[in-house]
Amino acid sequence: MRIETLRDTRLHIAAFADLDAATLYGLLRLRVDVFVVEQGCPYPELDGRDTEPGTRHLWLTDGSARPVAYLRIVDEPGGVRIGRVVTAVNARGAGLAGRLVDAALETVGDRTARLHAQVHATGLYTRRGFVADGETFVEDGIAHVPMVRSRPS
Repeated sequence: MRIETLRDTRLHIAAFADLDAATLYGLLRLRVDVFVVEQGCPYPELDGRDTEPGTRHLWLTDGSARPVAYLRIVDEPGGVRIGRVVTAVNARGAGLAGRLVDAALETVGDRTARLHAQVHATGLYTRRGFVADGETFVEDGIAHVPMVRSRPS
């Protein structure tokens, strides 16, 4: 299944206003399945940032149009914040998160990009020019590190 998923993936980028109900449901379900259920982080997943005019949603779909990886870009003073980077369990290890981060960085251009990386995933970001920008902290029981990419590498 993973080989077929890789072959048939498609990149999508949209503002909230451009998402239809079925797509939005699929994106939110992926986020909740991983962050809330799998990782056991009961937090308010719907934080109001998804609907902001400057927010962009990026996701990859498999051959059935089902979201298999997702992230969002949120405008912030002085740059952007990349967050909610997630890959479906059955699609992990195929480089989909890296593909999305690359697309996000292409989308934001030379603007400063910030994120909070789960410690185990910092390599994904350092390979793309991010550097640690503070001390490791624990959020919802998971170690994170703030990271920044000030200019394209």
